[in-house]
Amino acid sequence: MKAIQLIIFTLIALSGCTKKTDVAVSNNITYKDSSILKIVKSNTIRYLALGDSYTIGESVSQSQSFPYQLTDTLGKLGFKVANPVIIATTGWTTQNLIDGIAQYNQHMPLSNNYDVVTLLIGVNDQYQGLSQTLYQQNFVLLLQQAISYAKGDKTRVFVLSIPDYGVTPFAAGEDATIGPEIDQFNAINLQESRAAGVNYLDITGISREAATNHALLAPDGLHPSGLMYAQWIAGLMPMVVSRINKTN
Repeated sequence: MKAIQLIIFTLIALSGCTKKTDVAVSNNITYKDSSILKIVKSNTIRYLALGDSYTIGESVSQSQSFPYQLTDTLGKLGFKVANPVIIATTGWTTQNLIDGIAQYNQHMPLSNNYDVVTLLIGVNDQYQGLSQTLYQQNFVLLLQQAISYAKGDKTRVFVLSIPDYGVTPFAAGEDATIGPEIDQFNAINLQESRAAGVNYLDITGISREAATNHALLAPDGLHPSGLMYAQWIAGLMPMVVSRINKTN
């Protein structure tokens, strides 16, 4: 499959205008209210992305990964954005991520002043048959760490749900088993995200569209394509911009 080019978001800034107008985006993605995308803050945005293969963008170019699409889109809107700091590796479980953060801190201690922190983790806990109790314990710890890195501000943390790889060719028809288990893990991360007061974006439904739309899959037949990541960004962008523009 030919690699999908970087998704270019074409956004219309309507400064000084209160009328709600559709903002067209490539790949049939549209923002209904452009006012949420107006720039208020001018300081450089610092972004920390925590996760696994879905965060590094396995099997797609770096520019197509969702952290880089997020920073690229913010930049095209006119925000000043530093390159994302990414702590993620293909195959990582929640425990691997905890250990990875600790190891990263030994060499280059993370600061506690990130404007945006995203967390997407858990698919490998499910894939490896690890207990949901352990997942919950580790996820709570990761949430606490994410909040601490986000200036101690829970509203700067954005959790993404676990995609359902059961619909991909890699799953070899095991969707009837994988899908319900992914839902169980997502029920845990949703519950804990709500309890912690962080932002939550459900992208699992989008991932299931790959069952009939293979353009949403990377060439490996398992991970998301740049197109699917762009659809995640369409949901994430208004949440992130709204938080960035707050004055506290």
